[in-house]
Amino acid sequence: MTKIYFVRHAQPLYRTHDDAGRGLSPRGLIDRERVTDFLLDKGITAVLSSPYCRAADTVRHFADTVRLPIIHVPDFREREVAGEWIEDFDTFCRRQWADFAYRLPGGECLREVQERNLAGLARVLEEYEGQSVVIGGHGTSISTVLNHFDPSFGYEGFESIRRLMPWIVRLDFEGDTFLGLESYNIMD
Repeated sequence: MTKIYFVRHAQPLYRTHDDAGRGLSPRGLIDRERVTDFLLDKGITAVLSSPYCRAADTVRHFADTVRLPIIHVPDFREREVAGEWIEDFDTFCRRQWADFAYRLPGGECLREVQERNLAGLARVLEEYEGQSVVIGGHGTSISTVLNHFDPSFGYEGFESIRRLMPWIVRLDFEGDTFLGLESYNIMD
């Protein structure tokens, strides 16, 4: 069985509007140690991550502790929203979840994000078959993957994890056959 642990990043520095370069807040730097504590006994053989700083920095403490490199996988990056900061993010999110083809000019729709993430996941399942793997990622991108395997996971599911940072969900596979998932709120 292949176990994929998707780790949603810890709390970022919100004042930094550069999506790819946004790192972790002081609280996020502390909370990533919870990720390490959770993952230490899971037999992880590879650490992958979105190339965005906040995702990689969330799994970095674990990777350093177990002496594994972080492999950046562009397919696991967060969605491209648009070329500017969105003030009314709630309305934007609701609209995207209601219509997977909706996008702002220069941005991605959720269908594109889902397809990109599933393509990355397919390569991971092939390359790391039978192993336990960590993937540092983002709330929206991970949510689109969950939606693929469980269509009832929509806007409400996304909203339920939106403020959980970090958050972990394990997806189990036999080959490329999805067996099930389990989520973990490590912030309790």
